[in-house]
Amino acid sequence: MTFEKKTVTAKDAPKGRGPFPQALRCGPMVFLSGQGPLSPATNAPIKGTFAEQARQTLRNVQAVLAAADLGLHDIVKATIYLQESSRIEEFNEIYREIMPEPWPARTLICAGLRGIEVEIDVIAMDRTAAELS
Repeated sequence: MTFEKKTVTAKDAPKGRGPFPQALRCGPMVFLSGQGPLSPATNAPIKGTFAEQARQTLRNVQAVLAAADLGLHDIVKATIYLQESSRIEEFNEIYREIMPEPWPARTLICAGLRGIEVEIDVIAMDRTAAELS
């Protein structure tokens, strides 16, 4: 079985700041590049609290998934990058509020992010496409 790689582009999400697509579909799997708290209109980091940055990042993830005809419930793996380990509990509260159960597998890493406080990349699965293959 061969799967073609197809770029996923969302009009309602930031374009990104490097040589990579917002997401890549390969068969039933969709791999999102890291999404941060960037404004879709300006492609620049939003000014705001940690909570506002976390919510904007999750909205950007949702927008890219929507461009692939998927939603948060289709995420099977999430990797979260936080600037500060002191924000883990605050992030978890926002995550519980927005992310539907059953929650995807997840890794949380504290990393030296540049100019933002949170970044998220995810892997999602299109169950309809998986059933057809």
